[in-house]
Amino acid sequence: MENLWKMSQHGTKKRKLDRSTEDYVYFDSYSDVTIHEEMIADTVRTNTYRMGIFKNSKSIEGKVVLDVGAGTGVLSLFCAQAGARKVYAVEASSIADQAVRIVKLNQMEDRIEVIKATLETIELTEQVDVIVSEWMGYALLHESMLNSVIFARDKWLKPGGLILPSRADLYIAPINDLVVEARLNFWNTVKAQYGVDMSCMTDFARKCIMNKDITVNPVTVEDVLSHPCKFAELDLNTITLEQLRDVRGVFSCRCFGSSSIHAFCVWFTVTFPAEEKALVLSTSPFKPETHWKQAVLYLDDAVDVMQDTKVEGEISLHPSEENSRHICIRVDYVIVRGMERAWSPVWRVCMRTLLEGHLQVRRQQRG
Repeated sequence: MENLWKMSQHGTKKRKLDRSTEDYVYFDSYSDVTIHEEMIADTVRTNTYRMGIFKNSKSIEGKVVLDVGAGTGVLSLFCAQAGARKVYAVEASSIADQAVRIVKLNQMEDRIEVIKATLETIELTEQVDVIVSEWMGYALLHESMLNSVIFARDKWLKPGGLILPSRADLYIAPINDLVVEARLNFWNTVKAQYGVDMSCMTDFARKCIMNKDITVNPVTVEDVLSHPCKFAELDLNTITLEQLRDVRGVFSCRCFGSSSIHAFCVWFTVTFPAEEKALVLSTSPFKPETHWKQAVLYLDDAVDVMQDTKVEGEISLHPSEENSRHICIRVDYVIVRGMERAWSPVWRVCMRTLLEGHLQVRRQQRG
């Protein structure tokens, strides 16, 4: 089978960035207010973290907490409000300067110490009882921040210590995209409107729209063609950096009704432990929208399915060769119609400069 790889516009692979450049670009993207506004304004995200921290107040009260990638310091403040004796808020970007001001404004400077540095370069004078971090990127692993959480766990977390959140799960489902259908069909309507036949544009439009890059869009419930299928579980207490280099799983989805599959969508949940009932932060299309939305992986061509058609396959996520903070997703899938099994082409998609482009769109929208 042919492996399809996204190349640059000129047909050559992009030059791999060195790690220091990758880190600079990544941390610099968090120096702007826009991304922090988006995260804080995400009430599902922020309220779930707040509740997850308060539900674990017995494990936090009087203890030492490490906030990995603290940003504006909101999670550090939640931990202090939950009774933490000491919080180390580690943030490498210049937003750390604002975190210092926010901590002082809330009169928590005696308990929260903001450290402006990369986590891997600091030294703490004590072990910690709790690690808290909002490390999740698009499709969970974009940005590779979980690596820093694992580094912190292995170096500073006391045996039996608490990690918030403590688990992550990944899901996949096939989807129909009516907007794509309408955009492709548009070129067939031009002649009736203007007297010029532009139907030959359809194939070109399909290549542009249904390309190999991962897109981040809100997927509606009506677009999802099967029940969610969980393909990976990550236990933050035990997962290793080696395991993170290739997160993979299998899936089997049974389709609802007759439709066309235009793409797969990928999303995640993270879980906060609690004494009675664990608290789940979900980015599912079946739940209220978050700023993570869903990662959409378009097929080369739409696939027609009927009621109970099965879509089976394997999916893997791994760091991009061009930038280790970006993520590649590979899906091998097969359409099963009754006893017939027809393998579809293997394909890869790569998430590149997604954060930068996302920020640019947000800035343009806010004018």
